[in-house]
Amino acid sequence: MKLIKDIFKKRPKDSKKGDFGKLLVVGGSKMYTGAPALSALASLNCGCDLTVVAAPKRAADVVASFSPCLIAVPLEGDLLNCEHVDLLTRLSLRSSAVVIGPGLTKEGVVLRAVADFMKRLKLPCVIDADAICALKKHKWKGKDNRFIITAHTHEFLELTGIDLSNKKDKVKEVEEASRQFGAVILLKGYRDIISDGKRTILNKTGNAYMTKGGTGDVLAGICGALLARGVSAFDAAVAGAYICGAAGDAAAVIHGESLFATDVIDEISSVINVSL
Repeated sequence: MKLIKDIFKKRPKDSKKGDFGKLLVVGGSKMYTGAPALSALASLNCGCDLTVVAAPKRAADVVASFSPCLIAVPLEGDLLNCEHVDLLTRLSLRSSAVVIGPGLTKEGVVLRAVADFMKRLKLPCVIDADAICALKKHKWKGKDNRFIITAHTHEFLELTGIDLSNKKDKVKEVEEASRQFGAVILLKGYRDIISDGKRTILNKTGNAYMTKGGTGDVLAGICGALLARGVSAFDAAVAGAYICGAAGDAAAVIHGESLFATDVIDEISSVINVSL
């Protein structure tokens, strides 16, 4: 895929830490501890230089145990809330992109905090999973298509009120939603639909074994890594969908029914390196 080659060019010899992205992942809760870790690990495997996870304390502690390569910032309490927004804003100032959503839950205090943070955020961002629910509820609209909304059909329904199972022309609905929210939409499915309201691409990688929990978190982390290294939101969504699906295809050959989201992460490097 030419886009992959364009993104992953040979690094200059004098490269330094941060030149290829610093990503902030905001996610997790007392119950859902693994989701932000999967996003963070996927981002590192996709070339991001540094990934920081900000999560409620129990989730942050679990994230820190996944790998010594992950930096975890514990947030007081069991859920994200508005008291954390100042700290998240400060952390974003040291980052080049953000992923928000994996494992947050849809509690009212969480969605309010997401909305408040998004209003302050000046960086490219992947809005995933539970964070998507905050967009319509709090009437959020993006600017300059620097945001990626990664949604499956039910999340698209929550975002737009449109049930795609009753629609013949899903592409048209995704394009309209992209224009409405001022963001690139990556609709996950049998064929991923990626649109910025003007351009639309269908991604054909991926398989039915990727229904396993956590693969969406992996996709968010890949897209976040690409945003962090300066790739445009549309290209990051297109390349991210391709890389995640192709990594899932490679993992499915080996694991089949036993595929885990971590297996997809393990195959990211092979997809990137084969594409170069």
